[in-house]
Amino acid sequence: MHTLSVNSFAKINLGLLITGKRDDGYHTLETIFAPINWYDTIEFTESGTVSMSCSNVDLPVDENNLCIRAARSLQHFSGTSKGVSMTLLKQVPFGAGLGGGSSDAATVLRVLNELWQLNVSQTDLHKLAVKLGADVPYFLSMKGLAYARGIGDELEDLGFTLPWYVVTVFPEEHISTVWAYRNFYKRFDRQIPDLKKSASELCLGGNKAMFPLFENDFEPAVFDHFPAVRAVKSALLDAGTVFASLSGSGSAVFGLFEEERDALEAMKRLPENYRKSLTPPGFTMA
Repeated sequence: MHTLSVNSFAKINLGLLITGKRDDGYHTLETIFAPINWYDTIEFTESGTVSMSCSNVDLPVDENNLCIRAARSLQHFSGTSKGVSMTLLKQVPFGAGLGGGSSDAATVLRVLNELWQLNVSQTDLHKLAVKLGADVPYFLSMKGLAYARGIGDELEDLGFTLPWYVVTVFPEEHISTVWAYRNFYKRFDRQIPDLKKSASELCLGGNKAMFPLFENDFEPAVFDHFPAVRAVKSALLDAGTVFASLSGSGSAVFGLFEEERDALEAMKRLPENYRKSLTPPGFTMA
């Protein structure tokens, strides 16, 4: 029986500004998504029913798993009775702000649309993705840097990439998105910088004066409650990163480096038990 193996890449957020709260409870935000070379692998095998197994026993493999929910949503939308057996080889840490689960869900939507020969349009897949989670649309339709607003579902491909090595570190702390949204320090009344223009000046124009604009609104509260996460950012700054920040709602922290040797040296300085990844300049999810 044929098995298809597909990698699902994670992301970091270059800046994450929470701009308000909608009547439905969702928060609005502005951010720049950037892909990193840290990925889960999903193996798809034809089956009469929808099922999955996972290399990480801490993750559910029932209807609470985003992969199962993605497959079910596609089944329900298309009316197909086809099934699939999925094996998730989990490498991207969860509760890390790297979008691993969202990326997996997007991969399931994209791959099953082809495997099941459904021909569901990109517009309809996007609608299904939004219902699964705010980050899912990014992984469904983008390959590189993207500007996002709304709840993260209004996307614009920026057409350029990060010109730095990215060191991403998981300090073995799991932070739930629900906790992060309950505890962040609100600043809805401030002036929002133009992240899209600033990202262009930064990545294409090399204007490092733009870096301070790329704040992450979750960072102050996360650092106050999780000192180990704060310590990772300090270690990256000490190692010579040009910029370091929390990703998403945490707990992963990333640093941008101009030289590969400095990036590798920074990784060596961090605790051995912390999982880490190195992404080269110009990386895309192609």
